[in-house]
Amino acid sequence: MVENKPGSLTFSGRFAHFGSTHLTTISRWQGRLHNTLYQRFSGGVLGKWMGRPVFQLIVPGRKSGEPRPVILMLVRDGDDVLVTGSFGGNPKPPNWWGNLVAAGGGEVRVGRESWPVTARVITDPAEYSAYWRIMVAQYPDYATYQALTSRKLPIAVLTRAS
Repeated sequence: MVENKPGSLTFSGRFAHFGSTHLTTISRWQGRLHNTLYQRFSGGVLGKWMGRPVFQLIVPGRKSGEPRPVILMLVRDGDDVLVTGSFGGNPKPPNWWGNLVAAGGGEVRVGRESWPVTARVITDPAEYSAYWRIMVAQYPDYATYQALTSRKLPIAVLTRAS
């Protein structure tokens, strides 16, 4: 795992952490609005968050089976998409993570393109470390989230289903 020095924490990461731990109602509302606009305009509106690309992951709810969309940072490793249940460094994992693990996959939507995916949770420490480096290189706030929580942020690889 990548270690952070206290001085290397990003401002945007600290802000997102504050939102996920103290402003959960506002964060939830913002997420729903972002989802709605992303879907309505096929990623043409709010296709980036803080200058970095995002995508929509749709997974079935564990209890309802209803589709549950969430906007996440788009981190690619070749044809795969990497995700982490960071929740801005919140002490608890996000609901979508539990849904993804329970379903074993979902649907990825990047702009107008969408495809089904399978999800593989990374448990091997060496593999985790390699994926973690890729994730932090593409979105540095992940390192801040990890530094601000006591739980190890989980990683999953989303692979296009055949």
